[in-house]
Amino acid sequence: MASQGGLTRRRGAGGVTSPTGEEESSSRVTSPAPKPFTDRTPETAYENSENGHRIAYDPRDISESAERSKQPKLTLMEEILLLGLKDKQGYLSFWNDNISYALRGCIVIELAFRGRISMQNDSARRRFPLADRIIEVVDDTLTGEVLLDEALKMMKSSEKMSVSSWIDLMSGETWNLMKIGYQLKQVRERLAKGLVDKGILRTEKRNFLLFDMATHPVVDAAAKDEIRKRVRNVCSNRTVVLPPSQFLPAELEFRMLRTISMVCAAYAANVLENALVTMGHETRERAFAQVDELLAEYSQWPFARRAGGGQGIGANIGQVVADEVERNKDRELQLEVVAACLSVFTRLDSLL
Repeated sequence: MASQGGLTRRRGAGGVTSPTGEEESSSRVTSPAPKPFTDRTPETAYENSENGHRIAYDPRDISESAERSKQPKLTLMEEILLLGLKDKQGYLSFWNDNISYALRGCIVIELAFRGRISMQNDSARRRFPLADRIIEVVDDTLTGEVLLDEALKMMKSSEKMSVSSWIDLMSGETWNLMKIGYQLKQVRERLAKGLVDKGILRTEKRNFLLFDMATHPVVDAAAKDEIRKRVRNVCSNRTVVLPPSQFLPAELEFRMLRTISMVCAAYAANVLENALVTMGHETRERAFAQVDELLAEYSQWPFARRAGGGQGIGANIGQVVADEVERNKDRELQLEVVAACLSVFTRLDSLL
C-alpha cells in the first residue's frame, strides 16, 4: 500500500499478520537457529574419605588407568621407534624415509587391537582390496596415549575413509589442501618424549655442527633387549614361545598376532636389521625371508593358514594365531583392519 509521501510499506523481518491472526514468516530474512549449549565442564565425581572429607576426581583418569593396566607398557609405535634409535647417540638414521609412514600405520593397528576402530560392517566391502575398505570408530573411549587419542578424535569427527587414506593423510601424503590438517605433527619426537616419561629414554642436546638437536639415548636397556629377543624368537626359532613380561603381559589378547605385526612393521620401517645384528649372515638372510613370508600371509583376510614356514621356522605360529582369532570371533572386523595395514606395508617402497 502506498503512503501519502509516495513510499511503499515493506514487510518487517518478523513477518506480517495474516487475516486469521497468525504471523507469516518472511522469505527474505530468517533468524539464525539457536546453537545447542555444550557443557564443556570436565566431569567430576566425589567419594568420601576415611576422615569424612569429600575427594573430587575425574572418572576419566580412573578409566585411563584401567586401560593402561590391561595393555603392554609400550605401544607398537614406541617399539618400532626404540628399535630404530641408536642406543648411545639417541637418534634415528637420517636416511630412513620409511619409518614415518610405518609409524602412522602402527597407530591404526594399535587402535584396532584396542577395539577402538573396525572395518565398516558392509558385505559390499569385499569387492574392494583390503587397503581400500572403509573403517569406522566403534568405541571413542580415550586410551590415555596422546597420539592414539588424537588420531581417534580425528576419525570420530571426520568422514569415514579407507585404511590407506587414513595412513596417507596422517603422514601428510596428500595433494588435497583441504585435508592437510589431518597430518600428525612431530610423531617421532612425541613418541620419544613418551618413552622419556616411561623411564626408557633420556633427553640430551647434541651439536651437529650446523645446528643443535634434542637426542634421546637409551636408559633402560632391558626394554630394547626384550624387543630384540622377541624379534629374533619369531624370525629364527622353529617353535615360537613368547614369555610373559611387562611389555607383553600373559593376559594380553592377540599376543602372537601383535608380535607378528610389530615384526612386519619393523621390516617396513627399515629397522628390523637393528634387532638381527648379532646373527650370522646366513641366519640373518633366513630371518628376512621368514618375515617376507609372515607379511605375505598376514596381509590378507582371512589370514593364510600354514602348518609351518617354508624354512621350518615358526612352525606353531599359524595354530597360535588361529586360536587367538577363534577366541575373539566377535572382533574379526578389527583384525581385518590389522590385515589391511599390513597389506599397505607390502607396497610401502612403491608408495614412497
